[in-house]
Amino acid sequence: MTVSHLVIPGAAVPTTPAATPSSDLEAVLSSIDTMAAQEPTAAQIVSMVDSDDTDARTLARILTSDVALAGRVMKLANSAYFGMRGRVTSLQVAVTVVGFPTVRTMATVALSGLDDESRLPEGFWTMSTTVALAAATLAPRFGQRPQDALCLGLLAPLGVALLHHGDREGYAELAAAEPTAAGRRAAEVRRYGIHAFRLTAVALEQWGFPSSMVTPLGAVDDHGSQDGALLRAALEVATRLTVEDHVPVPVEELTGGQLGEDAVVAVLDRVRAEADELRVAMLGE
Repeated sequence: MTVSHLVIPGAAVPTTPAATPSSDLEAVLSSIDTMAAQEPTAAQIVSMVDSDDTDARTLARILTSDVALAGRVMKLANSAYFGMRGRVTSLQVAVTVVGFPTVRTMATVALSGLDDESRLPEGFWTMSTTVALAAATLAPRFGQRPQDALCLGLLAPLGVALLHHGDREGYAELAAAEPTAAGRRAAEVRRYGIHAFRLTAVALEQWGFPSSMVTPLGAVDDHGSQDGALLRAALEVATRLTVEDHVPVPVEELTGGQLGEDAVVAVLDRVRAEADELRVAMLGE
C-alpha cells in the first residue's frame, strides 16, 4: 500500500510502499475513528478544540462522568511538576492548575488506550514522560510554553502505540534492533512506510489538535527546521537517560545552536527526579 494519503503539510512523507509492511496502516488509522465510542467522556473533551470557549467549571463537570480520568487530573495537579502538592482538593481547581491543553492531552491518552501499559511496548511511559519533562523544562529556551511542550512530549509516542498494537511481534523486534530514536524512525519507514511521529501527527490532526502540536512531529528529522528543534533536544535528553550505551549527540547540532551542552545538565537532573511521578499521575496508579 502507499502512504500518499498520510501527507502532513510541510513534511516529506514517503510516497512509495514500504518493502514488506506487516500491518495495514489504513486499518490503524480507521481504528482512530472507533476509539471515541469506547471512551465517550474522553472523546467529548478531545473534540472541544477551542479552549477559549471552555471554562474550568464546564470541563470539570464533563470530567465527573469519568472517575478514572478525573482522578488522574487531580493527581497531576497535586504533583511536584505543578508545585501544588496536596493543596488541590476540587476538580475545578485541578483543571485550572493543569490547564485545558493538559486535560485534553490526558483525555487523548485515555481515548487511545495509552493508559493500559499491558498493551504498550516495554518502557513506553518511561520514555514518554521523560521526553515530556525534558521538553517542558527546555521550552522557554525556544520561546515556547512549558505546558504546551509537556503535552507534545506526552503525545509524541502515540504512533508507537498504534504501530505496536497492529504489529506487536514485528514492532518489538524492530525496537530491540534500533535502540535510538532516529534509527527506529528509519526502521519504521522501511517496514511501514511512515514513522511513528508522523503517524502521531496524522492522529492529532484527525482529532483537531492545533498545528503547533502537529508541525514539530513532521519536522523532527529536518535539522534545518526550527519547528522540530525542541522535540529533537527533548528526545536526546530522554535517550541519554533511558538508553544504555547511548552515544550523545551534541544538542547544538540538533537545535541549530539554540541550545548548548551547558544547559543540559540541570535538565537531566530535573527529569531524572520527576519523570516517575509524572508517569504515575498520568496512569492513575
